[in-house]
Amino acid sequence: MLTRDEERALPAALASLPAGTGILVLDARSSDRTREIARGAGATVVERDWTDFVEARRFALSLVRTPWTFMLDADERFDERMRAALQELEPPARVDGYCVRRVTLFCGAQLRALGWDEERLLRLFRTARATVRAHPAAGGTAAVHERWSVAGEVEDLEGTLVHDSYPDRASYRRKFARYTSLEAQGLRTNPLRLALVALEAPARLVWMLLARGGLRAGWRGTYLSFWSALYPLVAHAKAFGRPWR
Repeated sequence: MLTRDEERALPAALASLPAGTGILVLDARSSDRTREIARGAGATVVERDWTDFVEARRFALSLVRTPWTFMLDADERFDERMRAALQELEPPARVDGYCVRRVTLFCGAQLRALGWDEERLLRLFRTARATVRAHPAAGGTAAVHERWSVAGEVEDLEGTLVHDSYPDRASYRRKFARYTSLEAQGLRTNPLRLALVALEAPARLVWMLLARGGLRAGWRGTYLSFWSALYPLVAHAKAFGRPWR
């Protein structure tokens, strides 16, 4: 688990773990009670300066000494069904990993649109068989939105991983600003490319509102459709040297 100033969300994540779970927390010099909370739950805490998401996950994985690893973020938690599935799991030799279903909350409610209710993510894997790479949403080479992969077969794990990263709109805007800045670092753009991305934004908005169900999800879906449609444009604008605030 990677952490930095996660005292709000961390207790719920830790409380959702199956009893007896070994916990490794790689903390990026938190200024709040994150490390205290983690140690209080029995976690091994390693402090380290922040680099980037991909490198940090690789470093954390190098510290794991168990044959299997579950990669959990501090703002995620297991539901009862997933916790039970983990306790009962007996992986066959041919399986190297398990995908989980993740649902995301926005302003206290689950969003049933934009794919936020049906993400399938590889999170449980044989430690020695897993690799991670970046998957930037705006293109480029930024070390963000990382994805795990394994060499062998992958099956599905029962239950749901609940992602509670946006308790209010302000928290969403902070992450939007941070991630578009990170994405910009991996982009090489020019006036023509920036203009093309700007022209694509209205079509992306219509697609998200209609095809991806944003409009049906009420104000939450409309709000997220708007900002998601702008995401590539903001990243390219920042890369071009015109930061959005």
